[in-house]
Amino acid sequence: MNRGSGRDKFGGGGSRSFNSRGGGSSGSRGGIGGRGCPRSFSGRGGGPGGNRFGGGFGDRKYDFGSRNASGGNSLRPIDWSRENLRPFEKNFYREHSAVTRREQVEIDKWFTDYQVTVEGNDLPRPVFDFKEAGFPQVLTDMLFANFQKPTVIQSISWPIALSGRDMVSIAKTGSGKTFAFILPAIVHTAGQPPRGHQKSPSVLVLLPTRELAQQVEEVAKDYCRATDLSITCLFGGAPKAAQARDLERGVDIIIATPGRLMDFLEVGKTDLRRCTYLVLDEADRMLDMGFEPQIRKVVSQIRPDRQTLMFSATWPKDVRKLAMDFLTDAAHLNVGSLELSANHNITQIVEIIDESNKQQRLMSILSDIMNKEDFKTIIFVETKRKADDLTRWMRRDGWPALCIHGDKGQSERDWALSEFRSGKTPILLATDVAARGLDVDDIKYVINFDYSNNSEDYVHRIGRTGRRDKTGIAYTFFTYANAPKAKDLIKVLEEANQNIPPELHQMAKDNFSGGRGRYGGGYKRNYGGSGGDFAKRPRFDAPTRMSYGDGW
Repeated sequence: MNRGSGRDKFGGGGSRSFNSRGGGSSGSRGGIGGRGCPRSFSGRGGGPGGNRFGGGFGDRKYDFGSRNASGGNSLRPIDWSRENLRPFEKNFYREHSAVTRREQVEIDKWFTDYQVTVEGNDLPRPVFDFKEAGFPQVLTDMLFANFQKPTVIQSISWPIALSGRDMVSIAKTGSGKTFAFILPAIVHTAGQPPRGHQKSPSVLVLLPTRELAQQVEEVAKDYCRATDLSITCLFGGAPKAAQARDLERGVDIIIATPGRLMDFLEVGKTDLRRCTYLVLDEADRMLDMGFEPQIRKVVSQIRPDRQTLMFSATWPKDVRKLAMDFLTDAAHLNVGSLELSANHNITQIVEIIDESNKQQRLMSILSDIMNKEDFKTIIFVETKRKADDLTRWMRRDGWPALCIHGDKGQSERDWALSEFRSGKTPILLATDVAARGLDVDDIKYVINFDYSNNSEDYVHRIGRTGRRDKTGIAYTFFTYANAPKAKDLIKVLEEANQNIPPELHQMAKDNFSGGRGRYGGGYKRNYGGSGGDFAKRPRFDAPTRMSYGDGW
């Protein structure tokens, strides 16, 4: 738990004051995270606990932050009609004079340029500068110290959230949505009467994976510390004792995965009766992972007149139903197309290739990447075994690579991600379990060694690069076995105005007609090299390959 000190009151009503304490969020001006990683890599030992070749996503039963096997059956819904609900303040927004004076034609152009649509009654105008949001000065100073200007989703979300309105926001990953909800959450919390000895938080952020939970906490903790608020993070795959101690002391803001939060609610370690600000982050992913029953159980414990914010990358029927059930008179925000679309800052390169040629082509791409200034790379593979085998083979051949997947332990996962973030190990292999949870802003390249299960997962994978208005490059190996998915991939490429290999069009056509067409046994663009079992592969010997030290 991260806790500030001092709880001086200000301005009547028992609200807490913001002081001018220092502290800032990680990252450099203009974006979170540093640039690139060092050119030279020293030899390093293994990570903590077991296999030195990678991190992981914890024990299998905890892959997604504890599933809560009981399903919350012992958690009884609260009859809120019988509760004496104390009034609370929602609206903290005062429009800045610069926003009031701004010409409507300028605002309309901004909406058009960024493909922004906003629906709702009496919605405030967007803000184009940090000072226009009206945050306390300590928060504004921290924003200016780390970033240049608000992202699009922040510009439209802050006035609405600070006004106390319910909101559903559809935006791609890497859009800056964490700051879109966490800064208004801090203002909301500080505007409520002091918590005293109550265990219940004012704010709950519910999200699908422990990786995302930890990342949101990392973004939020400096801003909470600067405003004397306490925050904790609850997720599965880690001991409960430390998390339970935080809850027993009481916290202002809880970041949690559904399963672990249910565990603590059922045994009475915390309650949500005082919670007045609820965030459902990556709602579509939580539903995909089967968390809807837990979400509904949790929400039943929160007063119905709360403020609710929902964020999602897509807008399918089940997400719309959830929004209809949980939100009241909500503003609906959308950045970009409502259709499945990839970040247009990403150059997508699809290569039709035989399975046997993938490894040699991967080595060729990496040799080129490692000669560039920015070269942090994530490689997606289909299975845990392939992640282990390919990582072991690459490390034996001198490449600085680690892997993460569902059979790795928590300490291994944390170590691998730390090595990757710092740039000490600039190549990370992962299964799809990492596609949503991983949040590293300076990833330049994504390589889909194996194509994803569907086009939605493909979009989320390549979304690991091109974050916060940066550019990125995504390579995708596409084989004949992937042919049934060719049509959907073409749609994504067309929407983003990317080059489409003629062979991919032929695949889609042949698959529709039920034949293999003129390619016979499979599609092939020969990049040289032999295939075969990882253990039998000859060592790659390229003069351009860099030396990474004996420790690799």
